[in-house]
Amino acid sequence: MAQKKAWDREYRKPKLVTLSQEPHNDVRKFWKFLKRDSKIPATELRVLDLGSGTGKHAFYFEGLGAHVTGIEISAAALKVASERKTATGGTPVFLQGDIGKKYPFEDESFDIVLDILSSNSLFESERKTYLEETWRVLKENGWFFVKILCKDGDKNAQTLLAANPGKEKDTYTIPEMHLTEHVFARKDFEKTYGAFFAIHKLEKNSSYTLFNKRRYKRNFWVAYCQKKA
Repeated sequence: MAQKKAWDREYRKPKLVTLSQEPHNDVRKFWKFLKRDSKIPATELRVLDLGSGTGKHAFYFEGLGAHVTGIEISAAALKVASERKTATGGTPVFLQGDIGKKYPFEDESFDIVLDILSSNSLFESERKTYLEETWRVLKENGWFFVKILCKDGDKNAQTLLAANPGKEKDTYTIPEMHLTEHVFARKDFEKTYGAFFAIHKLEKNSSYTLFNKRRYKRNFWVAYCQKKA
């Protein structure tokens, strides 16, 4: 990910991310769905958390009994995750790495892969690798949970696209962070992710994002995807 420096700065002096250790409600709902759909006990699940940040979703799945590995590009975020792991005696494995490059795992290593607002800052060439690698490391019929920025009906996204357009389609820059983000229209998400995964659920929801101590309403896509054979 070409934006490593931006994320290191962000985790040292947060403008956008929160250091809360509460998992997103969307992730809790996804787990309820999996419990109904799958007969595999949580204790047998291997989970990969892409862009794991300070580890809140890794620790959530660990609490369910799963075996969790997180990949995070920011050393500052990993430091926080490592400190929490030491304090709690947790077991997640946290690796410093780039989700836009090849993953250091064997084929079909994981039952679940999580992308919770992590791939927004990938460029197109990196996104292609991330999708190929996620497909590769998922087991047959494995699940890919994606929460990503939505373009449709999002006034803040439209404002940012108009005021600070990026070099690629549907991207904008956040000047205060020196960060580029991608927002997806439904048809583009379905085309991009549908090439690799069966999309069982694609839902738009809204919540408030805190940026520089101000709250902004943002739209997100939440997708339950399954590996295609």
